Amino acid sequence: MISQTRMIVQESLDALLEDSAFLPELDGDARKQAFTSLGAILSTPNHLHKSFLRIALENGSVVRIPAFRVQHNNALGPYKGGIRFHESVNEDEVINLASLMTLKNALHDVPYGGGKGGIVLDPRSYSEKELHLICKKYVQYFSDILGPDKDIPAPDMGSGEREMDWMMAEYKSIRPGQAYKGSFTGKSVINGGSLGRREATGKGVYFTFRYLLHDFLQNQRKFLSNTDNAFAKTALEYDGSPMTIAVQGFGNVGSVAALEAYQCQHMQNKVVAVSDRNVTLHNPDGLDIPALIKFVALNNGDLPTGENQLLDANIKATIMDRNDLLYMDVDVMILAALEDQIHDTNKEKIKARIIVEGANAPVTSEADEYLSDKGVIIIPDILANAGGVIVSYLEWMQGRETQFYSEDQVYKLLLDKMKNTMDTILPAFFGDPHPLRQNCYIHSVMKLSTVLYRQGKLY
Repeated sequence: MISQTRMIVQESLDALLEDSAFLPELDGDARKQAFTSLGAILSTPNHLHKSFLRIALENGSVVRIPAFRVQHNNALGPYKGGIRFHESVNEDEVINLASLMTLKNALHDVPYGGGKGGIVLDPRSYSEKELHLICKKYVQYFSDILGPDKDIPAPDMGSGEREMDWMMAEYKSIRPGQAYKGSFTGKSVINGGSLGRREATGKGVYFTFRYLLHDFLQNQRKFLSNTDNAFAKTALEYDGSPMTIAVQGFGNVGSVAALEAYQCQHMQNKVVAVSDRNVTLHNPDGLDIPALIKFVALNNGDLPTGENQLLDANIKATIMDRNDLLYMDVDVMILAALEDQIHDTNKEKIKARIIVEGANAPVTSEADEYLSDKGVIIIPDILANAGGVIVSYLEWMQGRETQFYSEDQVYKLLLDKMKNTMDTILPAFFGDPHPLRQNCYIHSVMKLSTVLYRQGKLY
């Protein structure tokens, strides 16, 4: 994971080094030295914090649970990033995710640095009382490095507004009399959270796809028709006819993205497949997404796994293996589950022509290169799943300014921010042969490099 981040940064810096218009005041040996410094700074975190949370379980036993907080870079503002509750959490993963948060915030002009947290556990294996204690202990162990102007955690996989409420309450009790509303984002609305926060990432994921294939394509069809860019040819395959969509992962991100696709008035979509940790559901005529969301809400977050459940919920679908979704012959695949879903050993089986990364790093670098060479458009995580951090910023601002945005205002501000990013990135993407991911990374590294140079951090 660390080497992957280093490779991303170095490839972007190599491209910028040859661009004489970038930091033109640096030349010769001074330029080479500055870029060496940038490579070292951006490919490693500022701080790595690790602890073992001592938790007394309800059965009387005591366990020690590994927990992390990585602070990658704060050149643009306070560290910002979620806390992941998952049994696969490890040090390298958290470092990589923190560095990607730095790049993501830079790409979208959000005034935050990059951070990430993780607790090695399966939240389903603990009672509510035990999870409450775990959240309190996390804040107690890391309270010195957290704060509204230092490091602001948010929900991630396995955590949500309940956990953020608990953590904010513990931060408040540890820091009496100090500002606390902005210490955590992704909280419930009654505790200072923002309307629309839960849906933000999923809405942003679908919006990036819709904007590229509808808004941008409509306005730039003539330009795209006159270029030899392979990705432009893929985009032009969309002629307004219905597009088949498969969504891997049916949690907060996947279910919202699926619903956005189902309800979209701009494009004719058919969500023909969805999957979760247990099963894939397929219907070539299109699935009833609202009915599936209702079922999941009543059944511990799980999709139907049997014919009787489908019948009771009046849902028409074929039950398949959970991994079958990846290899379906669909136009679009939204990946909203875990990382490394498309990799070197299954990349040749992928049939989708457009892939949207709702999860973090669901396509490995080897698979990305292979698919991009075939003209597959991959809308990367750094671009597609930034809705959460953008609305987290809006929540943070509301807490500081004691104002409150309506849900419509939140969605407008979110989509305006993502539109501005797309308008900056897409012309360059369709104007050169590089994948969209590389264009995003170069833009982010360019902004961070400029700021670090102006702040005198390179010598």
